[in-house]
Amino acid sequence: MKATQDWLNATSRKYLANANTSAFVHLGKYTAELYQTGAGEPIVMIPGLAGGFELLSPMAGALACRNRIHAYQLRGENDCFILRHPFDLDDLVEDFAELLDALKLERPIVMGLSFGGIIALKFAIRYPQRLDRLIVQGVGARYEGGLMQQIAGTVLSRFPLPADNPFVNQFFNLLFGCKQKRDSLFEFVTQQIWQTDQSVMAHRFRLVEELNLENQLGRIKAPTLVLTGDRDVLVSQRSLQPLCDEIPNVQMVRLPNCGHLAFVTRPDLIAKKVEEFLS
Repeated sequence: MKATQDWLNATSRKYLANANTSAFVHLGKYTAELYQTGAGEPIVMIPGLAGGFELLSPMAGALACRNRIHAYQLRGENDCFILRHPFDLDDLVEDFAELLDALKLERPIVMGLSFGGIIALKFAIRYPQRLDRLIVQGVGARYEGGLMQQIAGTVLSRFPLPADNPFVNQFFNLLFGCKQKRDSLFEFVTQQIWQTDQSVMAHRFRLVEELNLENQLGRIKAPTLVLTGDRDVLVSQRSLQPLCDEIPNVQMVRLPNCGHLAFVTRPDLIAKKVEEFLS
Protein backbone atom coordinates (compact mmCIF):
# COMPACT_ATOMS: atom_id res chain seq x y z
CA MET A 1 0.00 0.00 0.00
CA LYS A 2 1.39 3.42 -0.95
CA ALA A 3 1.71 5.97 1.83
CA THR A 4 -0.73 8.84 1.41
CA GLN A 5 0.40 12.45 1.45
CA ASP A 6 -1.86 13.10 4.45
CA TRP A 7 -0.06 10.36 6.42
CA LEU A 8 3.34 11.68 5.38
CA ASN A 9 2.39 15.22 6.39
CA ALA A 10 1.16 14.03 9.80
CA THR A 11 4.41 12.27 10.65
CA SER A 12 8.12 12.92 10.43
CA ARG A 13 8.27 10.44 7.54
CA LYS A 14 7.52 13.23 5.06
CA TYR A 15 11.06 14.53 5.57
CA LEU A 16 12.45 11.16 4.44
CA ALA A 17 9.87 10.43 1.76
CA ASN A 18 12.29 10.99 -1.14
CA ALA A 19 15.28 9.25 0.43
CA ASN A 20 17.06 7.05 -2.08
CA THR A 21 20.00 5.30 -0.46
CA SER A 22 21.52 3.65 -3.47
CA ALA A 23 25.06 2.58 -2.71
CA PHE A 24 27.83 1.70 -0.31
CA VAL A 25 31.32 2.98 -1.02
CA HIS A 26 34.28 1.05 0.32
CA LEU A 27 36.84 3.51 1.69
CA GLY A 28 40.18 2.76 3.29
CA LYS A 29 38.94 2.71 6.89
CA TYR A 30 35.22 2.02 6.62
CA THR A 31 32.33 1.45 4.23
CA ALA A 32 30.33 4.63 3.72
CA GLU A 33 26.61 4.48 3.04
CA LEU A 34 25.69 6.86 0.22
CA TYR A 35 22.50 8.79 -0.53
CA GLN A 36 21.97 10.11 -4.06
CA THR A 37 19.10 12.01 -5.61
CA GLY A 38 18.36 14.62 -8.30
CA ALA A 39 20.08 15.48 -11.55
CA GLY A 40 22.44 18.20 -12.69
CA GLU A 41 25.73 19.64 -11.48
CA PRO A 42 26.95 17.55 -8.53
CA ILE A 43 26.82 18.80 -4.95
CA VAL A 44 28.45 16.61 -2.32
CA MET A 45 26.94 17.23 1.12
CA ILE A 46 28.81 16.54 4.36
CA PRO A 47 26.51 15.91 7.36
CA GLY A 48 26.78 17.33 10.84
CA LEU A 49 27.76 16.02 14.25
CA ALA A 50 24.62 13.91 14.62
CA GLY A 51 21.70 12.70 12.54
CA GLY A 52 23.66 11.40 9.55
CA PHE A 53 22.67 12.10 5.99
CA GLU A 54 19.03 11.46 6.91
CA LEU A 55 18.97 14.82 8.72
CA LEU A 56 20.04 16.43 5.43
CA SER A 57 17.10 15.01 3.50
CA PRO A 58 14.99 18.23 3.56
CA MET A 59 18.00 20.17 2.27
CA ALA A 60 18.86 17.51 -0.31
CA GLY A 61 15.27 17.49 -1.54
CA ALA A 62 15.25 21.27 -1.95
CA LEU A 63 18.47 21.20 -4.00
CA ALA A 64 17.70 18.08 -6.06
CA CYS A 65 15.50 19.87 -8.58
CA ARG A 66 18.62 21.50 -10.08
CA ASN A 67 21.54 19.40 -8.86
CA ARG A 68 22.70 15.83 -8.42
CA ILE A 69 23.04 15.40 -4.66
CA HIS A 70 25.50 13.00 -3.06
CA ALA A 71 25.48 12.67 0.74
CA TYR A 72 27.28 10.07 2.80
CA GLN A 73 27.60 8.76 6.34
CA LEU A 74 30.65 9.90 8.28
CA ARG A 75 32.99 7.40 9.86
CA GLY A 76 31.32 6.01 12.99
CA GLU A 77 27.74 6.87 12.01
CA ASN A 78 26.72 3.27 11.31
CA ASP A 79 29.34 1.57 13.49
CA CYS A 80 30.24 3.07 16.87
CA PHE A 81 32.80 0.28 17.45
CA ILE A 82 35.08 2.00 14.94
CA LEU A 83 35.99 4.33 17.84
CA ARG A 84 38.32 1.56 19.00
CA HIS A 85 40.64 2.85 16.28
CA PRO A 86 41.45 6.54 16.99
CA PHE A 87 40.79 9.07 14.24
CA ASP A 88 40.74 12.86 14.01
CA LEU A 89 39.44 15.61 11.75
CA ASP A 90 42.28 15.11 9.27
CA ASP A 91 41.25 11.46 8.91
CA LEU A 92 37.67 12.55 8.15
CA VAL A 93 39.03 14.91 5.49
CA GLU A 94 40.91 12.00 3.91
CA ASP A 95 37.73 9.90 4.02
CA PHE A 96 36.01 12.63 2.02
CA ALA A 97 38.86 12.81 -0.51
CA GLU A 98 38.61 9.03 -0.97
CA LEU A 99 34.86 9.32 -1.46
CA LEU A 100 35.31 11.84 -4.29
CA ASP A 101 37.83 9.51 -5.91
CA ALA A 102 35.40 6.59 -5.67
CA LEU A 103 32.59 8.67 -7.16
CA LYS A 104 34.94 9.96 -9.89
CA LEU A 105 34.05 13.55 -9.06
CA GLU A 106 36.93 15.76 -10.13
CA ARG A 107 35.84 19.22 -8.92
CA PRO A 108 32.35 19.09 -7.42
CA ILE A 109 30.52 21.67 -5.37
CA VAL A 110 31.12 20.83 -1.71
CA MET A 111 28.51 21.71 0.91
CA GLY A 112 29.23 21.21 4.61
CA LEU A 113 26.67 21.73 7.35
CA SER A 114 27.60 22.33 11.00
CA PHE A 115 30.32 19.75 11.88
CA GLY A 116 30.36 18.87 8.18
CA GLY A 117 31.25 22.49 7.47
CA ILE A 118 34.48 22.02 9.43
CA ILE A 119 35.39 19.01 7.29
CA ALA A 120 34.51 21.00 4.15
CA LEU A 121 36.70 23.94 5.18
CA LYS A 122 39.63 21.69 6.05
CA PHE A 123 39.23 19.84 2.75
CA ALA A 124 39.23 23.12 0.81
CA ILE A 125 42.38 24.19 2.69
CA ARG A 126 44.21 20.93 2.06
CA TYR A 127 43.00 20.32 -1.51
CA PRO A 128 42.18 23.77 -2.93
CA GLN A 129 42.07 22.52 -6.53
CA ARG A 130 39.71 19.62 -5.87
CA LEU A 131 36.46 21.56 -5.59
CA ASP A 132 34.66 24.00 -7.82
CA ARG A 133 32.79 25.92 -5.12
CA LEU A 134 32.38 25.69 -1.37
CA ILE A 135 29.21 26.21 0.66
CA VAL A 136 29.09 26.06 4.47
CA GLN A 137 26.39 26.76 7.03
CA GLY A 138 26.53 26.74 10.82
CA VAL A 139 30.31 26.89 11.14
CA GLY A 140 32.98 29.37 12.20
CA ALA A 141 36.75 29.55 11.99
CA ARG A 142 37.43 28.33 15.51
CA TYR A 143 35.88 26.59 18.48
CA GLU A 144 34.45 28.87 21.13
CA GLY A 145 34.08 27.44 24.60
CA GLY A 146 30.93 29.30 25.57
CA LEU A 147 28.34 28.08 28.03
CA MET A 148 26.30 26.24 25.40
CA GLN A 149 29.36 24.39 24.10
CA GLN A 150 30.52 23.50 27.61
CA ILE A 151 27.12 22.12 28.56
CA ALA A 152 26.84 20.08 25.36
CA GLY A 153 30.34 18.67 25.73
CA THR A 154 29.89 17.74 29.38
CA VAL A 155 26.50 16.11 28.88
CA LEU A 156 27.51 14.11 25.82
CA SER A 157 30.76 12.94 27.37
CA ARG A 158 29.72 12.06 30.91
CA PHE A 159 26.03 11.23 31.16
CA PRO A 160 24.16 8.39 29.45
CA LEU A 161 20.97 9.91 28.11
CA PRO A 162 17.63 8.44 27.08
CA ALA A 163 16.38 9.21 23.60
CA ASP A 164 13.73 11.61 24.95
CA ASN A 165 15.67 13.59 27.55
CA PRO A 166 13.89 16.88 28.46
CA PHE A 167 17.16 18.75 29.00
CA VAL A 168 18.52 17.73 25.60
CA ASN A 169 15.21 18.44 23.90
CA GLN A 170 15.38 21.95 25.34
CA PHE A 171 18.88 22.22 23.89
CA PHE A 172 17.38 21.27 20.52
CA ASN A 173 15.00 24.22 20.87
CA LEU A 174 18.05 26.49 21.05
CA LEU A 175 19.45 24.88 17.90
CA PHE A 176 16.18 25.67 16.12
CA GLY A 177 16.64 29.32 17.06
CA CYS A 178 13.26 29.55 18.76
CA LYS A 179 10.88 27.48 20.84
CA GLN A 180 9.86 24.79 18.40
CA LYS A 181 6.44 23.19 18.55
CA ARG A 182 6.56 19.46 19.21
CA ASP A 183 5.36 18.82 15.69
CA SER A 184 6.53 16.45 12.97
CA LEU A 185 9.62 18.58 12.31
CA PHE A 186 10.68 18.46 15.97
CA GLU A 187 10.02 14.72 16.01
CA PHE A 188 12.07 14.26 12.85
CA VAL A 189 15.06 16.16 14.22
CA THR A 190 15.09 14.46 17.61
CA GLN A 191 14.61 10.99 16.13
CA GLN A 192 17.39 11.46 13.61
CA ILE A 193 19.87 12.98 16.05
CA TRP A 194 19.39 10.08 18.44
CA GLN A 195 20.14 7.63 15.63
CA THR A 196 23.78 8.66 16.15
CA ASP A 197 25.39 6.81 19.03
CA GLN A 198 26.13 9.11 21.97
CA SER A 199 29.77 7.96 22.09
CA VAL A 200 30.20 8.99 18.45
CA MET A 201 28.66 12.42 19.13
CA ALA A 202 30.97 12.89 22.11
CA HIS A 203 34.03 11.90 20.08
CA ARG A 204 33.17 14.32 17.27
CA PHE A 205 32.59 17.08 19.79
CA ARG A 206 36.04 16.51 21.29
CA LEU A 207 37.58 16.77 17.82
CA VAL A 208 36.11 20.27 17.44
CA GLU A 209 37.41 21.56 20.76
CA GLU A 210 40.91 22.22 19.37
CA LEU A 211 39.69 23.82 16.13
CA ASN A 212 41.31 27.01 14.89
CA LEU A 213 41.49 27.56 11.12
CA GLU A 214 42.14 31.30 11.08
CA ASN A 215 45.72 31.14 9.78
CA GLN A 216 44.85 28.59 7.07
CA LEU A 217 41.76 30.08 5.44
CA GLY A 218 43.78 32.02 2.86
CA ARG A 219 44.63 28.73 1.14
CA ILE A 220 41.02 28.26 0.03
CA LYS A 221 40.79 29.05 -3.69
CA ALA A 222 37.21 28.07 -4.49
CA PRO A 223 34.48 30.72 -4.45
CA THR A 224 32.83 30.29 -1.06
CA LEU A 225 29.34 30.92 0.29
CA VAL A 226 29.06 31.25 4.08
CA LEU A 227 25.51 30.95 5.38
CA THR A 228 24.68 31.82 8.97
CA GLY A 229 21.43 31.94 10.90
CA ASP A 230 20.97 35.19 12.76
CA ARG A 231 19.80 33.15 15.78
CA ASP A 232 22.60 30.58 15.71
CA VAL A 233 23.71 30.22 19.34
CA LEU A 234 26.73 28.05 18.47
CA VAL A 235 28.50 30.31 15.95
CA SER A 236 29.31 33.88 16.96
CA GLN A 237 30.17 36.85 14.78
CA ARG A 238 33.68 36.70 16.24
CA SER A 239 34.10 33.18 14.87
CA LEU A 240 32.48 34.04 11.54
CA GLN A 241 34.51 37.14 10.83
CA PRO A 242 37.76 35.35 9.88
CA LEU A 243 35.88 33.41 7.19
CA CYS A 244 34.88 36.73 5.64
CA ASP A 245 38.28 38.35 6.13
CA GLU A 246 40.63 35.52 5.16
CA ILE A 247 38.94 33.49 2.42
CA PRO A 248 39.86 35.32 -0.81
CA ASN A 249 36.56 34.91 -2.72
CA VAL A 250 33.74 34.75 -0.20
CA GLN A 251 30.13 35.81 0.18
CA MET A 252 28.36 35.77 3.54
CA VAL A 253 24.58 35.60 3.73
CA ARG A 254 22.61 35.97 6.93
CA LEU A 255 19.46 33.87 7.21
CA PRO A 256 16.75 35.81 9.07
CA ASN A 257 14.98 34.15 11.99
CA CYS A 258 17.08 31.00 11.59
CA GLY A 259 19.09 29.02 14.11
CA HIS A 260 21.86 26.46 13.80
CA LEU A 261 19.50 23.95 12.16
CA ALA A 262 18.50 26.26 9.31
CA PHE A 263 19.31 23.48 6.82
CA VAL A 264 16.40 21.55 8.35
CA THR A 265 13.98 24.35 9.21
CA ARG A 266 14.45 26.54 6.10
CA PRO A 267 15.85 24.38 3.30
CA ASP A 268 13.83 26.40 0.78
CA LEU A 269 15.56 29.63 1.79
CA ILE A 270 19.02 28.05 1.71
CA ALA A 271 18.31 26.44 -1.68
CA LYS A 272 17.39 29.88 -3.03
CA LYS A 273 20.64 31.40 -1.72
CA VAL A 274 22.65 28.49 -3.13
CA GLU A 275 20.98 28.86 -6.53
CA GLU A 276 21.82 32.56 -6.58
CA PHE A 277 25.43 31.80 -5.60
CA LEU A 278 25.87 29.09 -8.24
CA SER A 279 24.34 31.18 -11.00
